[in-house]
Amino acid sequence: MDVSEPASISSGIAARYAKAIFEIARENNDLASLESGVDDLGTALADSADLRDLTTSPVYSREAQGKAIAAVADKMGLPQVLKNSLGLMAQKRRLFVLPQLVAQLREQIAEHKGEVTAQVTSAKALTKTQETKLAKVLSTQVGKDVKLNTAVDESLIGGLVVKVGSKMIDTSVKSKLASLQNAMKEVG
Repeated sequence: MDVSEPASISSGIAARYAKAIFEIARENNDLASLESGVDDLGTALADSADLRDLTTSPVYSREAQGKAIAAVADKMGLPQVLKNSLGLMAQKRRLFVLPQLVAQLREQIAEHKGEVTAQVTSAKALTKTQETKLAKVLSTQVGKDVKLNTAVDESLIGGLVVKVGSKMIDTSVKSKLASLQNAMKEVG
């Protein structure tokens, strides 16, 4: 059995919905509100176990999912194209791809704006000044505007792990200690 198959099916479904949503929003000159709505939806998915359960559980009927997601979309003030798409996804039993949809839409919006997203993991939360400086340095390296997606991992001890596209820069103390440990094993 191919384990990657369900993931690729989900990302394929999400990609088709994301492309349609993006194109409609672009035609309506509504990309700014789409970006805001996508960010809000992504935050809601990350913060609410109930919302994640609603989108992934087969226990809820199509009608229940549709009504619930419509209420959530109204409460959040999501743009019409996103509300309509969520309703259609509930009707077609496709809400389980919402995390991938959010990621795909963020990617398409960033590409349209000439931005690239950098995944930054640090031992402590970065200050706004540090984030600004890091974004500026990365922008000069990449040649595009860089939007930071930050996370904290105290196990790094210190330093940063930065991923931009397929490139990764790991300056964490944890990786340097692991490298030193490997070097010492080779000597002994």
